[in-house]
Amino acid sequence: MFGLIKHFKQQDNKIMIEFEQNSVLAEVITPSIIHFFAPLSAKQGISRAVENLRAAPGSLSVRHEHRKIVVRTEKLVVNIYDEFKVDIFNADGTVLCEDYRGGDQPFARRGSGEGLDLAAEEGHKFAAEKQRLKIKVLKKMEKAMYFYGLGDKTGHLNKKGTHYKMWNTDDASPHVESFEAMYKSIPLFIALKEKQAFGIFFDNTYESVFDMGKENSGYYSFGAVDGNLDYYFIYGPSVGEVVGGYTYLTGTTPLPPLWALGYQQCRWAYTPEKRLREIAGLFREKDIPCDVLYLDIDYMDGYRAFTWDKAKFADPKKTLADLRSRGFKVVTIIDPGIKKDKGYTIYDQGIRNGYFATDKDGIPYVNRVWPGDALYPDFANEKVRAWWADNQKIMTDTGVAGIWNDMNEPASFNGPLPGDVVFNDNGVPADHREIHNVYGHYMSKATYEGIKKATGKRPFVVTRACYAGTQKYSTVWTGDNQSIWEHLRMSLPMLMNLGLSGMAFCGADVGGFGFDCTAELLTRWIQVGCFTPLFRNHSGIFTRDQEPWAFDEESASINRKYIKLRYRLLPYFYDIFHREEENGLPLIRPLLLHYQDDPKTYEINDQFLCGENILVAPIVEQGAKARIVYLPAGSGWVDYWTKEEFKGGRYVIKETPLDVCPVYIKTGSIIPNYPVQHYVGEIEIEELALDIYLPDGGADSYYEHYQDDGETFAYRQGAYNLYQITVRKDGTGKTVKIALNKKHSGYNKAYRSFKFILNNIRPSEVAADGKPVAFERVENGVQFRVARAAEIVVKC
Repeated sequence: MFGLIKHFKQQDNKIMIEFEQNSVLAEVITPSIIHFFAPLSAKQGISRAVENLRAAPGSLSVRHEHRKIVVRTEKLVVNIYDEFKVDIFNADGTVLCEDYRGGDQPFARRGSGEGLDLAAEEGHKFAAEKQRLKIKVLKKMEKAMYFYGLGDKTGHLNKKGTHYKMWNTDDASPHVESFEAMYKSIPLFIALKEKQAFGIFFDNTYESVFDMGKENSGYYSFGAVDGNLDYYFIYGPSVGEVVGGYTYLTGTTPLPPLWALGYQQCRWAYTPEKRLREIAGLFREKDIPCDVLYLDIDYMDGYRAFTWDKAKFADPKKTLADLRSRGFKVVTIIDPGIKKDKGYTIYDQGIRNGYFATDKDGIPYVNRVWPGDALYPDFANEKVRAWWADNQKIMTDTGVAGIWNDMNEPASFNGPLPGDVVFNDNGVPADHREIHNVYGHYMSKATYEGIKKATGKRPFVVTRACYAGTQKYSTVWTGDNQSIWEHLRMSLPMLMNLGLSGMAFCGADVGGFGFDCTAELLTRWIQVGCFTPLFRNHSGIFTRDQEPWAFDEESASINRKYIKLRYRLLPYFYDIFHREEENGLPLIRPLLLHYQDDPKTYEINDQFLCGENILVAPIVEQGAKARIVYLPAGSGWVDYWTKEEFKGGRYVIKETPLDVCPVYIKTGSIIPNYPVQHYVGEIEIEELALDIYLPDGGADSYYEHYQDDGETFAYRQGAYNLYQITVRKDGTGKTVKIALNKKHSGYNKAYRSFKFILNNIRPSEVAADGKPVAFERVENGVQFRVARAAEIVVKC
């Protein structure tokens, strides 16, 4: 495919290499990120994921040695050989990633082939895959390698030994570990070996395949059915730095509206209007916080996008205004399939302007979805996206607070869209094979930009299908799961890997969408949802109710407890998202993200970190009354419920009655808390509580807390406050010093006071700026208040 190296040419950070049969561009993006591009399909690469990239290559050198090109950056050494074989080393000469030289050698699939037709009639599916990859890159596998990322794929956290396809797929059958394709295509994996991490982002939108050592234990590979060879190598050496490098390329999740981090309730379907109002009233009556209610497809007039069924909602604008006065934001579903119906405004506009995808003869392509015969907007076309963006105003003017994009793989009822369906990729014809995986991405982008234009506020968009980079425009959920324990268990590695894949704002349907939930399963799932980014309970039509109070008073009381805990922790979650906009690190994290030096964390599927400071070890097995929890080495840990302290690097057994989800706080943590509200904005927050878990003697704890208006983009012009809290415990343990400073002052609703809760300490006196402060002893600690930034001394 490439042949021998002929010569190369360097232009700034770009190295153009001519081989006998093809050319390659090697581009140094940063000292840790190298972009490789070979024009196998088109001369120019068009990335839908990487936008507005700023190269910062640092110093580099390039030379042609015997049969190889050597590129040196401040962090890497890249050797490029004949046949475009690539080996990459760190600056110390340690090999990170080597191309495999042995060629394809997949394992043999045994069997005579007899009876396959009969077996298929019984429902058996066989995994034999035709060799139809136009591109395939093989990398040498090493024994102690671990793989993460790849988006929402099922299975375990570590993806070694697996095989996946990137082809956005709507499959309503219960998801299991053998699923090769899901709703999302995020062609990024992170490799960890010998405590060093790197990532590979294969930026190809065609159907692609990732084999992490399943077909041959000697190599791992990635490839695609068409398109260009276009990938980025991203060096850490930490996993966090790889995530940071990937989001440097594809973008970070923007700071969401604060209310979007509250509890959200959804069902197919809360119609008619009377039922929606009833649900809203029950939340307030039963003292269970809730910010968001959803409307599924039944609110529309015959499933026509951007319409309301006036028999169910006679005056939707008034209904939404009434709900908003009680603190509820309403999010409505919008599917891309536009009903084929003359006289329907959206259809008529699309036909008149040529806004729909066509068949190869230029005739608008028709398939079937919820409205019946339907057409698909050509979201690859910038003009179509602008039109779709403008249509969001129809919904926001009615009072809709956010948009939920579904069925945008794109899904279809009358067989899949043919590969030759034609899209207009901004003047360049592109077929469905190329656009399929970015269809939901483009729809999300248009929706985000439309809401932003219509309201001037931070948009809230939820999408089922996406591609790399969609995190800039939308949150995601894991799709149509089931109310079964296995799906609760499987949601944890799915969400952790989504976070490592740049999707910082993600969640699963709490309680499960399909089948019937139980009281115990819902309670255990709400305990997980309390600590995940998108906290949405969603259930399907004809399943039993699963609102927090739906079963009995015991479960309702426990569910209320954890939903209220979510609202107390809102400032902690918001701080994480503020930092994430800069560093790309998600809210839900595998333990290895912060404990890469502890190999025991590499394959923990049923525990996760919420930010850096909170470790959650939920119950994901029916009837479990206790569980083993691993507390990583390198930190001390405090049981959140009992305040018992533990050293890290050990396993502990935690008893788990139904009302207990094991939660541990890292020693030295400072956790901001708000008072509980029924919804964000119910009360003006005048006091910030700081829950302090003291560091080891002689160590410092440091925390920055962020505050803004929670809904606009004014923070980007400096309208925010930033508080710095430092805690130091002296070596004797008898004195604790706390410094509270305001680093930035740009938001006019600053806190009027601060409440400090110090755990596991018994002071004799507290002083702020040299003046005595009254304090109150509480169980396992002490609490006191100060009115402003101060230097505080606590003596024991």
